[in-house]
Amino acid sequence: MNVAEETSAAPRTRGHTLAATGVTVAYDGVDVVHDASLALRPGEVTALVGPNGSGKSTLLRTVARLQRPRSATLVLDADTDGLALSPRAFSRYVALLTQSRPTPGGLTVRDVVEFGRYPYRGRWGRADPGGRGAVDRALALTGLTGLAERGAEHLSGGQLQRVWLAGCLAQDTGVLLLDEPTTYLDLRYQVELLDLVRDLADDHGIAVGVVLHDLDQAATVADRIVLLHDGRIVADGLPEDVLTPQRLTDTYGIRIEVDTDPLTGRLRTRAVGRHHTRTERLNSPS
Repeated sequence: MNVAEETSAAPRTRGHTLAATGVTVAYDGVDVVHDASLALRPGEVTALVGPNGSGKSTLLRTVARLQRPRSATLVLDADTDGLALSPRAFSRYVALLTQSRPTPGGLTVRDVVEFGRYPYRGRWGRADPGGRGAVDRALALTGLTGLAERGAEHLSGGQLQRVWLAGCLAQDTGVLLLDEPTTYLDLRYQVELLDLVRDLADDHGIAVGVVLHDLDQAATVADRIVLLHDGRIVADGLPEDVLTPQRLTDTYGIRIEVDTDPLTGRLRTRAVGRHHTRTERLNSPS
C-alpha cells in the first residue's frame, strides 16, 4: 500500500467543504451530543478525539446522515443544504467508513469495492462508465490489487478493513469520513493508512474527518483536532493548541504528559499510571 508509487491510481481531485452547526443528538430522550459544530475543509484532515462515550462517532455519523439529529444544520460548499439532498445525491459528496461492517459471503474483493459505486448507478443497475477505473484506483491505493478476485470471506480482519476503505475511495467523494479506521490493522498498515489519509488531503484536496483513539496518531495526521468530552466540544484547533497536558488530563481523568518527538517534531503523549508514578518516586533522589 505504498501511495507514493500509486500516483496513477489517485482519485480525482474534487474536495468539498462540509460544515455542521448546532448538532444535538439524543438517544432515548437523553442528549448525547450537545450543540456541536464541525467544519471539514478541502485539503485538511480533522481528527476527532476524546474518551469513550464522548460523542465522537455519534457526531461523525450524524454529519454523514446515518444518525438522525434532534437539531442540526448541514451545509456543503457554503450554499447547498446537505439535509435537503436525496441520500443518493448526498453520497456523491460524502463517504463514511463505519467502525463495524459485516463479513461479506460469496463475494470477491472487487465485488465488495464496487458497492462504493452505488451513487452513480441509479435504478435498475444503470451503466457506470467511470466505475471500473474508480474501483481499480481504489484497489491500488489500498494495496488490494493482487487480492481483487479473492473471496472476501477468506480475508483477515485487517485486509477486510482495507476492502471497506477501498469501497469508500471508489465512491469518489470530496469528503471522506473515517470512524476509527486503524482498528484491526497491524502497525505497518496503521502507518500506511494514515499516510494515505494525509496524501488524500495534500495531493487531492479531499476533506477528511477521522475519529481516532490514539492521540499520537491524531497529532501526526491531523491539521486540526476536535476534542470532545461528555458530548460537548471542549477544544477545536491546531494540535499544539488542543493537546495540552492540563486539558488532556482534565478530559481523560488521568495524568497525561505531552512533549515533542525529537525524530518527527510531532507532539507525543504519555498517560501516567500508578506504577509509573511509583517508579518515578523510587528513582528520585531522597
